[in-house]
Amino acid sequence: MISNDAIEAAAERIGARARKTPILDTGTLLYKLELVQHAGSFKTRGMLNKVLTAAEQGLPAAGIIAASGGNAGLAAAYAARAVGARAEIYVPETAPPVKVAKLVKLGATVQQVGSEYAEAFEAATVRAEHTGAVFCHAYDDPDMVAGNGTLGLELLDQATFDTVLVAVGGGGLIAGVAAALHGQKKVVAVEPATARALHASLAAGHPVDVPVSGVAADSLGARRVGQIAYEIAVEEKMTSVLVENEAIVEARRYLWDEYRLAVEHGTAAAQAALASGAYQPEKDERVMVLLCGANTNPSDLI
Repeated sequence: MISNDAIEAAAERIGARARKTPILDTGTLLYKLELVQHAGSFKTRGMLNKVLTAAEQGLPAAGIIAASGGNAGLAAAYAARAVGARAEIYVPETAPPVKVAKLVKLGATVQQVGSEYAEAFEAATVRAEHTGAVFCHAYDDPDMVAGNGTLGLELLDQATFDTVLVAVGGGGLIAGVAAALHGQKKVVAVEPATARALHASLAAGHPVDVPVSGVAADSLGARRVGQIAYEIAVEEKMTSVLVENEAIVEARRYLWDEYRLAVEHGTAAAQAALASGAYQPEKDERVMVLLCGANTNPSDLI
């Protein structure tokens, strides 16, 4: 388990480098608008903590290397720029052009390898070993998870709620949030039916590889859930629900039409759990929907 002390230390280390993102209260639901975070997603919190911790020990000239479906790379590039370090980011050839363009804008060197995250990850680890750069795992790293946990502390400070719905890919976000909310709030994992790494692992009793496809694969496309997330999910007796691609698309459209929130498909999965009935709140249950990323092309929303 990631300790509360580690999360508090991350919050102090990150300080004002991360935005305190707002809450939208609709009267029936609460939305945590983490999509307006620097670099467009929650991952900036974890990457800032990881890179700042590494910088305290002295970053090598090669800087940092990360593998990503897009968002973790953007966060890593942002964090590296904050400390003046070099960033080399590996993404699949299927990464959305909007994310690749933003990586370049942030000053990162971008390498596109393979058709999914796992292939980019393998290439990145080999490169990090060769160059001596600090490898920044997208989700299964204690510093990353502790940094993401600062979002959970922020939720407790901002609103009264019973349950938070969190979209899950590799599990770095839900692990941090669950660690921060430990024993205080219910945390529900939401995964695409076509990318169910945590769901399948909980069913199997240990982390397993799963096939990955679907509209949210660029951000929720981890083939295997992180060990940290798996252990926290087991300890918390976490519920995991699945949503179909069609429900994700509809939820993304709803958030735009109703609130003018342009989110990526992976983010919309949390909303889809409610809209599709995959998660059905109890009477008077106060639900928080965590909207975790906005690195999307909004042209298909208009």
